[in-house]
Amino acid sequence: MADISISEQDFEKFREFFYRKSGIQFDDSKRYFVDKRLIERIEATQSGSFRNYFMLLRVQASNAELQTLTNLMTVNETYFFREEYQFDSLVNSILPEIVRLKQDQKPIRIWVIPSSSGEEAYSIAIKLLECWPAINEVDVEIISSDIDTHILGQARQGLYSARSVAQMPTRYLQQYFRRVGQNWQICDALRDAVEFTRVNLSDPSDTRAYRGFDVVFCRNLLIYFDDISRKAAAETFYDALNPGGFICLGHSESMSRMSSLFRVRKFPDAIVYQKPLEAR
Repeated sequence: MADISISEQDFEKFREFFYRKSGIQFDDSKRYFVDKRLIERIEATQSGSFRNYFMLLRVQASNAELQTLTNLMTVNETYFFREEYQFDSLVNSILPEIVRLKQDQKPIRIWVIPSSSGEEAYSIAIKLLECWPAINEVDVEIISSDIDTHILGQARQGLYSARSVAQMPTRYLQQYFRRVGQNWQICDALRDAVEFTRVNLSDPSDTRAYRGFDVVFCRNLLIYFDDISRKAAAETFYDALNPGGFICLGHSESMSRMSSLFRVRKFPDAIVYQKPLEAR
């Protein structure tokens, strides 16, 4: 196959298309990364040129190729107990307040997005078991979502390198994991405790079913969005949360700069954001 090149015009076309589909905006510094991934898929699909491949992306009824490309384009780097102070806030402040507010016996529902390879959702599950005594009386559901279907498969498998578990207390590692060669696999009970789902945060047809949550963890995703997409995401989370529900963002993200829908709550362990109790 002849050498394939991506022109400046091609890059602009793709950047605008991918932004509309995913909400993710690639700036010029990502040009090499984007070109490399595009060329990989042009060759794999035997499209021969960017023009032919771009047509495939736009007209393929099943969107299978767009999903494959999205899996390549999204960054999935995390580890267990990352930014643990928010998990401390969850068990020390957020969940006790939710229990006081709830007027029914429905489970507390936690939504983690993006899921990445599952470390965050499993960290929350372990934190609840180890540090929140009320877990013995209160049912909790954890749903973890991502746009990347490949990474969701890894999350369901629950197999991790030594690097991923490096921040894990030794006691937790021994109790909740088993050694598989050079890696560690999380126990079946915790794998069964987390539901992993494919969701595109920028697609209302995907997010419409996600309602009735008490807590949302969306950490270090919105930094890849522009202002318009961040505002739309904030509105999606507002609709997904029950009145009085909370959202936790990454340490460099601020809901106050995205939307006025949420109240700032300053707990001893972390600053989080709350959907007003009077909201409907």
